Amino acid sequence: MLRVAFVGALSSSFADRVRAHLTVPREFVFTDEKNAVDVLSDIDVVVTLVLTRDMAAAAKALRFVQVPGAGLDRIDQSALPSGASLAKAHGHETGIAEYVLGAMIALSRDFDRISGSLRAGRWESQRAPGVPPPPVWPELAGRTLGILGYGGIGRTVARRARAFDMRVCAIRRNVGQSAEDDLAFLGGMASLPEVLRRADYVAITLPLTSETQGLLGAEQLALLKPTAILVNVSRAQILDEDALYEALAEQRIAALDVWYRYPTAPGTVFPARRPFHELSNVLMTPTAPAGPTACWKPGPPSSPRISGGRRAGNAQRTW
Repeated sequence: MLRVAFVGALSSSFADRVRAHLTVPREFVFTDEKNAVDVLSDIDVVVTLVLTRDMAAAAKALRFVQVPGAGLDRIDQSALPSGASLAKAHGHETGIAEYVLGAMIALSRDFDRISGSLRAGRWESQRAPGVPPPPVWPELAGRTLGILGYGGIGRTVARRARAFDMRVCAIRRNVGQSAEDDLAFLGGMASLPEVLRRADYVAITLPLTSETQGLLGAEQLALLKPTAILVNVSRAQILDEDALYEALAEQRIAALDVWYRYPTAPGTVFPARRPFHELSNVLMTPTAPAGPTACWKPGPPSSPRISGGRRAGNAQRTW
């Protein structure tokens, strides 16, 4: 009997899909992060966004950990038992890239405000008599997109940006891996200020690591052009919360799809300590551009279809 534990609401939402694919006898257990330690003693497979040292120690029979997302920042890989495998979700790059480009267009053209005006009967249009003509909508063509983190997601964003005739600048850890790409500029982490200064749009696609946590603070955000648009689809903690809020309160523009806190129980939960929800110049979405619904292909733990399973401790950095 294969025993599978789902930790948290997101992981549990995939249970029916997993059940449909598994052909071996199985038993499912559902828990949350707070109570996971109490139920993991005889679990073979854990589907979870978080794995602490205590959880790993409690899971005496653990053979496989599936993360139903792209990030491993909450997985303590050093605590995984010997012989256990770890996998994360792939195939979400297209959806996230489309979100980035869609947000850039929506914010550049202020769709939300214009839609609200027309719903109220106010025409912000050259077709309306007695109304000053609005400024011409900006185009992405000829603008510069700065991509922070040129891994799988970053490269997918870049391909679509080039289709819009944009110039693309990027930073990544392993510059040599992308030296032949059609980029206006490519540099390492030391080139972050250069990319921020050049960019009309900035897409954050970096993984959250000890190196990238708090990477963008007040000093870095001040390098952006006053009209630059920021899109974060990576992890909120790459941006200092206070510095980001203060910059946006001064009317900088951003689309934020990742947050500083998430709900752990039913009810109203604001996604940050600071009141981003009060800022009309911020497009807020609940981490929804491209979940594993489209990309995760469940199967038995030995199956290579499970997000490219690999031995614990061999996490690869591709950004």
